[in-house]
Amino acid sequence: MNLEKLYEIQGGLDAHIVNEQGLEEEWLFEEKVLALKVEIGELANETRCFKFWSRKPPSSKEVQLKEYVDGLHFFLSIAMDLDMDAESLQVICDYTRDTLTETFNDLYEYVAELRAISAVDIPATISLSDIHDTLHVAFSCFVGLGEKHLGFTWEEVQQAYYVKNLVNHKRQLTGY
Repeated sequence: MNLEKLYEIQGGLDAHIVNEQGLEEEWLFEEKVLALKVEIGELANETRCFKFWSRKPPSSKEVQLKEYVDGLHFFLSIAMDLDMDAESLQVICDYTRDTLTETFNDLYEYVAELRAISAVDIPATISLSDIHDTLHVAFSCFVGLGEKHLGFTWEEVQQAYYVKNLVNHKRQLTGY
């Protein structure tokens, strides 16, 4: 997994958005964490893993992959905002659980913990070590969810990320 190229691409998109929206002086951590939670929820909705009351099948792998890379965009953006380099984000442990539902629940908790750690006087008093560790665990869980539970290869994820990044740039150019 090589995140360097994705960092470079995400940094370009983030810089474009910040410049176009006049957000140069804004700390967007709260917004990005909420956006990440929403994207994780949209992915869970497409898997339908928690919908025990329904017989409708999950969305196609392609639809799930599109939702997955939306979450990847925000993980990368948050990591860069916290000055976490790509190497530090590399997955070294499996934080997934036996079921997709359990893994989604754990992922939500990790992202909530990420926000809780940083909730005091952002960004002045953040313990970067604690927040980097928590982000690493959350990201590792997210990557494991994609690989173990959804069957995505890293090559598929990267390719879908590149495609979605182009869509995001076009959206910014058209006043999305």
